[in-house]
Amino acid sequence: MTATVLVVDDHPVVRDGVTLLLRAEPALELAGSAESGRVAIARVAQLRPDLILLDLRLPDMLAPEVIAELRQVHPAGRIVVFTAHGDHQGLLAALDAGAHGCLLKDVAGTDLVSALRRVLRGERVVDPRILPDQAQRSHALARSGLTRREYEVLRLAAQGQTNPEIAEAMGLTRNTVKTYLQSALHKLGARNRVEAIGKAGEAGLL
Repeated sequence: MTATVLVVDDHPVVRDGVTLLLRAEPALELAGSAESGRVAIARVAQLRPDLILLDLRLPDMLAPEVIAELRQVHPAGRIVVFTAHGDHQGLLAALDAGAHGCLLKDVAGTDLVSALRRVLRGERVVDPRILPDQAQRSHALARSGLTRREYEVLRLAAQGQTNPEIAEAMGLTRNTVKTYLQSALHKLGARNRVEAIGKAGEAGLL
């Protein structure tokens, strides 16, 4: 079955390069392209592609904003951020916003196609050269099912902070901290805080 791809990049040379690659790959078909965030959102709403290849730096919007809107107009679409910058905090923000993958633009054509196929199969793909520690942590976080808030509470607990201290640090009530912690314990299959921290460490989260 052929999957459709929309390419979003403000550089024609990148759009043309990806277009050529996709033409050579029978399982992937170019649905169209866009040169800005606003145009991308309109095209995705209209064309409903299976996958959106999105440049991190667009002239009119930040990638996390585009991702948030794309997920509203087309929740089933898989989003892969494509960038020339490997150490950009925007990549983590894009992953947090719901991107399903992050790739560097110098990736070989065969690797790009392989990565896109993996994302379409439901995997989260992050180029290992992109902030290796954080990328792996984001990947581990996605696998664990923990939300960002649950993870933050657990991370502070691992540093030895008490619930009241965590509540103050995060601007939350103590009850909310307790709820996040209990939810994290449940998702990690842990009986108590110490066991949860141990399991989170084994999973590469801490």
